[in-house]
Parts: sequence; C-alpha cells; structure tokens
Amino acid sequence: MLAQKQCCFRRERYNQGVKLVYCGTPMFAVPTLEALVSAGHDVALVVTQPDRPKGRGMELALSPVKQKALELGLPMAQPEKIKHNAEFRAQLEALDPECIVIVGYGRIVPRWMLDLPKHGNINLHASLLPKYRGAAPIQWAIAGGETVTGNTTMRIDEGLDTGDILLQCELAISAEDTSVTLAPRLAAMGAELLVETLAELAAVRLQPTAQDHARATLASILTREDGRIDFMRDAQTICNRFRGFQPWPGAFTTFRGKQLTLHAISSAADNAVTLASGESAVDGEHLLVGCGRGTAIAIDELQLEGKRRMKAREFINGYQPKANEKLGS
Repeated sequence: MLAQKQCCFRRERYNQGVKLVYCGTPMFAVPTLEALVSAGHDVALVVTQPDRPKGRGMELALSPVKQKALELGLPMAQPEKIKHNAEFRAQLEALDPECIVIVGYGRIVPRWMLDLPKHGNINLHASLLPKYRGAAPIQWAIAGGETVTGNTTMRIDEGLDTGDILLQCELAISAEDTSVTLAPRLAAMGAELLVETLAELAAVRLQPTAQDHARATLASILTREDGRIDFMRDAQTICNRFRGFQPWPGAFTTFRGKQLTLHAISSAADNAVTLASGESAVDGEHLLVGCGRGTAIAIDELQLEGKRRMKAREFINGYQPKANEKLGS
C-alpha cells in the first residue's frame, strides 16, 4: 500500500518551467491553474468546456477555469469534442507540450493525447486512490462516512482513474463537513500537490506506483434519485449522505403526496421513542423521523413543495403532523 505524504509542500519557482497544456473546467480546477502559473510553469494552452446556457435567461456562462484563464491572459481552446478532432489534435501537436495536466476537465482523454507529452497526462483526483474512482469522489467519501480523504496525482491511462499513482496527501473530514466546505480545502491542497508532482517528475525523482485494483471503489456521477431519503437506512448513514450531497441533489422525501426537501437535519441520538422507518413524531422544536436499526433523525429546517423554507417548529404548527404519520410513503 502506498504511504500518504505529510502535507508540507515547498513552492518552487522555475526560471523555465515545464511546458504544459492545462485541461480543466470547474471551480475545483482553478487553484491548480493559479499555482502552476505562480510556480513559473509555461502554460501554453488552457483547454476547457464550451460556454453553456445557464440560468433563467439561458445566457452563455463561462466555466470557472475560462474566467481565470482570461484574468491570467492565457491562450484558450474550447473544443466541443476531442477524440476525433483533427484541428485540436494538430494544435496540441504543434505546441509539443512536455506534460498535459487534467483537473476536472469532463472529457475522456483519447489515446493520441495520452501518447503526446513526454511526462504523460497528469491528473489531480480528489480521493486517496484506488478508493472513490469516478466523477464524484468528494461527495461519496462524505456520504460513505469517511473521516479521512485526500488527493492523488496520477498518470492517466485509458481506464477510469486506474493509472499509476505519483503522489498522495491526506486531509481530515470533520463531522460538520459537507461537500461544499470540503471541496475548497481539497482544491487548495491539490494545487500544491500537483506543483510538487511536476517538480519531482522534472527532477526524475518519482517512482510511479501501480494501484491495487482489488481495493477500488466507485464514486459514480450523482443523480437526482441519490437525494431521495431511504428511511430504512440508519440515521448516521442518512446524515452522512445529507452532508455529502450538498448542494445537489440534496435530501428529499415526500409528505402528504408532495416533495419535502430537508435543509438541516441531525441524528436524534437521545430519542426515547422508537419509531418505525419513515414514521414521524413531534419533539419540541424538532420533527423526528424513524430510521433503520431503531434510530431516528431530527429535522430542523425543511421546505414543502411550492412553499418557502421554514424551521421545523413553523412546519409543525402549520401542518400539524398526525401521530404515526409517515414520510416517504
């Protein structure tokens, strides 16, 4: 098993940095782009997803990486497709980068890109691989009840996050963390890890380590249904999934035939009343709901379909849940 590094980075400034192409799209990828430029690397091209319609007005929105690239005055490309894109391939071949860095780009890297640079295609992945391979490692690590996660830099191959590991670094997950609070910390730490990875590669000090595929777990792309609460699960599992799936798909169930979105919940560890799964009960300012293994959650804030967000007390006063009334049925 590969030992994780202590998270103490040295920022090296290069007189002539590695010539690279940077591929990224979301906010998570912005700190790494900034760190590479700050370290003196030659970012010859930034590749990001095309502008997409967004919001009620469906106006074209720039990706966070594009916004940062514009601020930094870096050349950009936004190909719709890359696998069989002869123009894009010719552009990269003409640049002849030493490395292609990929952070949350959102496209499968074709073989011709993998073979192009001498240092390969280096990816920053927000988990301690081989755990949580896939599109949503931060969310699923929290949902899975992990207390430690981290970042991995790896050399991309043609599999799904199956390439050889270069460096790793751990980060603690607090009991209050959600994917919203954890992602920026991982992004900042990952940026430094990527800079160190390039330094070690350039100095020929890295020995890639093959992943133990038998230990792999999958962090699949989230769907709306992942936010639907299954009250057969125990309270801690439901609370972990609630934290992991913020802000989307969130956590929801049904009440009297309408969708009920939960905005603040906790495990009701001191609940003296045993409730069946999905069964509700009023406990002072809280609405309790029975979960699996004799546990319960306490709902503090919620929002009924078509209504505004409100505290549980206001909901209880307004809707007066009946004894033994179930949620999710």
